[in-house]
Amino acid sequence: MGVPAFFRWLSRKYPSIIVNCVEEKAKECNGVKVPIDTSKPNPNEVEFDNLYLDMNGIIHPCTHPEDKPAPKNEDEMMVAIFEYIDRIFNIVRPRRLLYMAIDGVAPRAKMNQQRSRRFRASKEGMEAAEEKQKIRQEILAKGGILPPEEVKERFDSNCITPGTEFMDNLAKCLRYYIADRLNSDPGWKNLTVILSDASAPGEGEHKIMDYIRRQRAQPNHDPNTHHCLCGADADLIMLGLATHEPNFTIIREEFKPNKPKPCALCNQMGHEVKDCQGLPREKQGKHDEFADSLPAAEQEFIFIRLCVLREYLERELTMASLPFTFDFERSVDDWVFMCFFVGNDFLPHLPSLEIREGAIDRLVNIYKNVVHKTGGYLTESGFVNLQRVQMIMLAVGEVEDSIFKKRKDDDDNFKRRQKEKRKRMKRDHPGFIPGGQFSPQALGNRSSPQAISNPRQAAFEMRMHDRQNSTMPSPNSSFNSDGSPSLGGGIKRKAEDSDSEPEPEDNIRLWETGWKQRYYKNKFDVDASDEKFRRKVVQSYVEGLCWVLRYYYQGCASWNWYYPFHYAPFASDFEGIADMPSDFEKGSKPFKPLEQLMGVFPAASGNFLPPTWRKLMTDPESSIIDFYPEDFAIDLNGKKYAWQGVALLPFVDERRLRAALEEVYPDLTPEENRRNSLGGDVLFVGKHHPLCDFIVEQYKTKNAEVVDIPPELCHGIQGKLTLNDNAVLPDQTVESPVPMLRDLSQNSAVSISFKDPQFAEDFIFKATVLPGAKKPAPVLKPGDWEKTNNDGRPWRPQLGFNRDRKPVHLDQSAFRTLGHTMPRERGMPGMYPNAVPLGAYGSPYARPLLGGQQQIPKLLSNLRPQESWRGPTPLFQQTPQR
Repeated sequence: MGVPAFFRWLSRKYPSIIVNCVEEKAKECNGVKVPIDTSKPNPNEVEFDNLYLDMNGIIHPCTHPEDKPAPKNEDEMMVAIFEYIDRIFNIVRPRRLLYMAIDGVAPRAKMNQQRSRRFRASKEGMEAAEEKQKIRQEILAKGGILPPEEVKERFDSNCITPGTEFMDNLAKCLRYYIADRLNSDPGWKNLTVILSDASAPGEGEHKIMDYIRRQRAQPNHDPNTHHCLCGADADLIMLGLATHEPNFTIIREEFKPNKPKPCALCNQMGHEVKDCQGLPREKQGKHDEFADSLPAAEQEFIFIRLCVLREYLERELTMASLPFTFDFERSVDDWVFMCFFVGNDFLPHLPSLEIREGAIDRLVNIYKNVVHKTGGYLTESGFVNLQRVQMIMLAVGEVEDSIFKKRKDDDDNFKRRQKEKRKRMKRDHPGFIPGGQFSPQALGNRSSPQAISNPRQAAFEMRMHDRQNSTMPSPNSSFNSDGSPSLGGGIKRKAEDSDSEPEPEDNIRLWETGWKQRYYKNKFDVDASDEKFRRKVVQSYVEGLCWVLRYYYQGCASWNWYYPFHYAPFASDFEGIADMPSDFEKGSKPFKPLEQLMGVFPAASGNFLPPTWRKLMTDPESSIIDFYPEDFAIDLNGKKYAWQGVALLPFVDERRLRAALEEVYPDLTPEENRRNSLGGDVLFVGKHHPLCDFIVEQYKTKNAEVVDIPPELCHGIQGKLTLNDNAVLPDQTVESPVPMLRDLSQNSAVSISFKDPQFAEDFIFKATVLPGAKKPAPVLKPGDWEKTNNDGRPWRPQLGFNRDRKPVHLDQSAFRTLGHTMPRERGMPGMYPNAVPLGAYGSPYARPLLGGQQQIPKLLSNLRPQESWRGPTPLFQQTPQR
């Protein structure tokens, strides 16, 4: 979802929705890793039925990670993806279904955002490479020391797009991975696995939602199925709420901002490329043993419990004295719809609504005030009542002017506070810091203090250095004609010495009268008095709101529709929208994979396309060369950073694109034609699964007809099965596409093509809780309604789903054991070698003394020094010496 701050806002407002994952770690015995038995009960004290993986959220961090060295080649990337899935599977341990969905061809509305992101990534990558080379030359010219430049091909993350060879290879690798786990892992024994690769059209998370919707509409569906969806996008929270399933959980990586990264030039920590000085590398550890290791911990995972979020929303959205019956499920749908106004992947957010300024709270308050007049809810099963939405938007429009003025005041106050902070830091900064053996050292940098040598000489040098500093004229002093510093007056400070950072020019000035005229003139190049154009923008935006809601609740209403502007209208422009049509053309078809590549790739990523197709991006005579500008403007649009701005790229004209591609279609090879075709889902089961014999029988009889899945053999899952040309079959070797992994010579798994249950085009999936669904037991206590609980202490997420779980605790005997096995000398190397032992006088962890009791230093040595587990290996973990 296009709201970077949405999850942060949600987790702060409703903190109890977050639960830290309990993860069982693999053990080592005699240097051999013992695999985890995932068939055992879940350590989180909850059992999940279905696990859905939005694979693009796994592929990106495994192929180009930010917090560890990148894989050397494609094979290492595939192994990293397998290990990531294993880790998620170990935490969740589904018992019925594992559904893997890779992004296929997206609707046209999404392709515009993909195009913007890929063009921007290409531009930023080229600029970063040029800047890096320039700084490198400057450092070397000054005599700096830099490691030799590595000549390696940069991984272009744009290849993670349907239709590329990388995605085709990934699908083959995942088929091998699934077959391997079904053969060898006891936790996969009775599991049904569905793989929807990049050849199946649709975004990964929406393919998952489409599957859930269609299964819910079947008579055999269990209404108390416990779903778990893995993905990092904020829109998964909206999609989970839109299912109205009572047991829905999301698992994602815990977001930790400002992780340290090494400098791309010298590979040292603590500075960025622009600040690199080319200094010699410091020794990492006593014997440089940590030279190649990054100080990064393994990423942890959290659960987001949507059943708890529903509890919060029920308390917040419940309204009394309504002229109609209150329905909580309908109010949840309205809340999801209102979140679209602050941003999503398909529409720009309204100028007056910013998530960081509490826009959703403002919309909810207006909604609760206006709902008495609307006479009903804003939405129903994914369809919008525009007359009621108009009342909400015009109410927002009435306060737009005050929102813009408050935003300006807040911004000015923030800048003033920052300026005062910089002045205070400059004032408090010491005028002189000693160097050499007397220089201050960071805690833990040295294993032992350096011996003092010739202190008299060192003191003399420090004194002379201090005297020189005190007599040096300041850089802002003026000089007399004889060269001596002048006592009065001063020269004007240079711009780079200024406290204030350069601000992007703001021509709109939303806080001043006439903001609407300036906005339309600057952003759309039309006068605000042009009523016809303004209505066209509003109509397109209203169509977008209807399309997005339909997409979330019913599936893709039109593959061709998109919002044709870079900016949104104002809330006060939403007048007369009740009469606007919101129907979409029926029977639209998605792009083919290679066609989408032409629509979203910049010319720099043309190497993933066939040669003649690539030429259309670079040839000056090409009829569509204007779709691929080498450079383009980024409008900051009131934001501070370029990544927050709007990339002003031309929209792709579908008619012109298809006309140009007709000439080069005959040049495709059979392999490229295969990659350019649309595929479907594949279902896998192991030999112990009840459905296995049924599928094997279809292959033995070579039944070419479509057959229905017997739901009693597959946990109530329904759909259509057809024979697969490249199927995984029992007693046939499954070749490994990754050279470092073995072939499966004794395979017992089987695969077959799978298709979701089909419905008429005008069928409406009801957005309600299914009959027979049991409401989960309430989780929230009165203290949880406040932002802090635990008697006023800051809130912390609990471990596991059981809030009464007792935390691990070491008793006194365990501490004594650690005291015997851990080093007692405080001067030993470690992260905090000089830390005060636990319980010592003056330590923040010291217990208050009872009356007349004295601290006994001798006994303190038995207590564990802080962070001492980072020292030598304890005795009970060391291999026995003969």
